[in-house]
Amino acid sequence: MRPSVAPAPPPASAGSGLRAELRFLKGVGPRRAAELERAGLRTLDDLLHRFPLRYEDRSRLVRSSDLRPGEAAAVRGQVVSTGLRHTRRRGFSLFEMLLRDDAGAFRAVWMNRPYLKTAFSPGQRLQLYGAPEWRDPGGLRLVNPQYEPIDGGEGGGGGAEDGRGLHGARVVPVYERIGTLTAKQLRGLVHRGLERLPADLDDPLPADVRARRRLPARRQALREAHFPAPGASLALLNRFRTPAQVRLILEELFLFRLGLEVRGQARTRERKPHAVRVDDRIRRSALAVLPFRLTPGQREALRAIVDDLCRPCPMNRLLQGDVGCGKTLVALLAALVALENGLQAAFMAPTELLAEQHYLTLRPLLARSRFRVVLLTGGQGARARRDTLAALERGEAHLAVGTHALAQPSVRFRALGLAIIDEQHRFGVRQRANLREKGRRPDVLVMTATPIPRSLALTAYGDLDVSVIRDRPPGRAPVDTRVEPESRRGAVYALVERQLRLGKQAYVVYPLVEESDKVDLRAATVMADALARRFPDHTVDLLHGRMKSDEREKVMARFAAGGVHVLVATTVIEVGVDVPGASVMVVEHAERFGLAQLHQLRGRVGRGPGRAWCRLLCHEPLSDAGRARLEAVARTTDGFELAERDLRLRGPGEVLGTRQSGLPTLRVANLVRDQDVMDVARDEAARARRAGVAADLLAGLDAGWRERFGLAEVG
Repeated sequence: MRPSVAPAPPPASAGSGLRAELRFLKGVGPRRAAELERAGLRTLDDLLHRFPLRYEDRSRLVRSSDLRPGEAAAVRGQVVSTGLRHTRRRGFSLFEMLLRDDAGAFRAVWMNRPYLKTAFSPGQRLQLYGAPEWRDPGGLRLVNPQYEPIDGGEGGGGGAEDGRGLHGARVVPVYERIGTLTAKQLRGLVHRGLERLPADLDDPLPADVRARRRLPARRQALREAHFPAPGASLALLNRFRTPAQVRLILEELFLFRLGLEVRGQARTRERKPHAVRVDDRIRRSALAVLPFRLTPGQREALRAIVDDLCRPCPMNRLLQGDVGCGKTLVALLAALVALENGLQAAFMAPTELLAEQHYLTLRPLLARSRFRVVLLTGGQGARARRDTLAALERGEAHLAVGTHALAQPSVRFRALGLAIIDEQHRFGVRQRANLREKGRRPDVLVMTATPIPRSLALTAYGDLDVSVIRDRPPGRAPVDTRVEPESRRGAVYALVERQLRLGKQAYVVYPLVEESDKVDLRAATVMADALARRFPDHTVDLLHGRMKSDEREKVMARFAAGGVHVLVATTVIEVGVDVPGASVMVVEHAERFGLAQLHQLRGRVGRGPGRAWCRLLCHEPLSDAGRARLEAVARTTDGFELAERDLRLRGPGEVLGTRQSGLPTLRVANLVRDQDVMDVARDEAARARRAGVAADLLAGLDAGWRERFGLAEVG
């Protein structure tokens, strides 16, 4: 008898517990390890925090006579015969199997799996799971069913657990395929990974939270989230609401909220080296630049911002509102308060066109004041840039409007006291931090014209105070919005012509600048010529992102002054462009745009008195999602309602832009599905902060989760 040999310990570099590297897991060679890493899975922690797509109940067996077309079911049978059949279609084969149970014979077929001919033999007993199809001739048959031998063994990747197979006779997790790794192979890897977990696995979710919420410990939760215990509710599993799933979701959101609580505490302890005061002189100065009375929403937002400016700790506030609600004017008044207190302000926009537009808007408003507004973008000439930099460093320029160029090392302010970041989700975290670092703990106001659903605001901006402007300036009517097919182009152009004859202006927006061989889209450069022929009595001009900065500025200045009647543009005009004379917006290939993007484009018209129109020209055939998106825009002009719908349609990463927004990279939580758990996480994190244990709870964690959550500086 051979002596038993203890298994060799893993290499020292393999890691242990959840930190164990997947490349050392049984069944993972170099090729599979590379595929897993490309999917973001490097450690056991990564693998086990990747939830199944869904769960299937393969434990409830039916007899073959009870199989119904289209209804997935589990059935057991004994193999009678097998055969591989090649079809007339080149490279296409069918592996067919005849089985029998106590109700009679039934068939199963697998497409393009010739290797199965050596996997089965007559007399073998199998459990199959799949949806039957009816074929005439041939009758009912299971197509590409999942299978597992009943007589023991792994059966092509099976394995056993407490006498039950991983792939049948139980509630089975179904994973998204990764490269060449099938759901069945991933199921085996996850099971082997779970077996490696130590009994005393560290648990970052405090025991009192688990007890209060009646949730299992981490090791048990990981096991039951992947391989549910007998009797687990399939409905709860597929809603991700079993105690095991909720516990893992809560852990992730709790740790993120905890980081925000600690970061917020640190911010309240900071002190600005300057004091801001508001007196009657400053109030008179503000009234002098106001072009009209503020709306109630603007007044409320401005009051909160000014209160923050006067506090000893730096402001960190988000100002959000729908298109056309007047956020820029509120930001200007905040900047004026800083300027009147001897400080400088920076106004950073994501594109040169938007920065130029803000500059052209703000400069005349401050023309009667003693303050100088300058523009700083990457497209400026060397001499203009040199003069601007010198004026900022000497304090001779007071308000700097620009792009990310403001955050470059060469830009130095004499006394930066307020940083305003417009459309802030378009900037990287580092760019925002660079701008902050140019002042001595400056106040920070971030703005967005994309209404943010509450669930996202609580995560992406959880450490910010939030002000919302919901009302619009008086006299602005809702934009008449309709979805029109290509066949109605003539009627749409007739509407444009009527408005042009009344002295109004129009936008025509295209998704591309130049024709593409890959996508059948009308290009702005080609159609600008066609529209010039269609409207020969009116001036048509072109605006797109590839133009030089001074060229764009000239076109926008001509359009704003009324010298251009039809502006053919790409989405560079999506945000910030404000021309009150524009009353018509035509969006070509509207089905190619996102819901929020369409709403932003529509916001470019109706910014003056009188009616405005938006026509969304679409090309058939439309997908169900595309039609729903266009109809939603036509149905409402409420940006907050559309933001919630956009979140449901596209998910949070697409709505804000995951990498640029600071939005956490969540592994098990879903910001749409798990809003109720998010509320619990926020409450528990606040309780931990009040108890004084938040920093201690974070101290024991590694830096990996901080990087995912954009909180690398916390801990």
